[in-house]
Amino acid sequence: MPTYARTRQFDRDWRRLRADDKDRYRLAFRKFDVDLGAGRFRPGLRVKGVQGAPGVFEMTWAPDGRATFEYGQSQGAGAHLIWRRIGTHAVLNAP
Repeated sequence: MPTYARTRQFDRDWRRLRADDKDRYRLAFRKFDVDLGAGRFRPGLRVKGVQGAPGVFEMTWAPDGRATFEYGQSQGAGAHLIWRRIGTHAVLNAP
């Protein structure tokens, strides 16, 4: 079972999101969580590495909605992900 953590920056970004954007992210996250457990991400989430940021990945949760993450030290029997940033495509400038 995967485990998750968030950076302080992710939490700050989260507080700035509109309620409807939070709902869109939550919907995408549920799909992401299922896919992570299955070992393969569906194409619609567009999970891929962030250019110029080795070890950092992005997930698309809206047309201009991105969340970045990295893999951390496993906390047990599954992957451990650290959510780094969330917001518009602009978060990729400092993922």
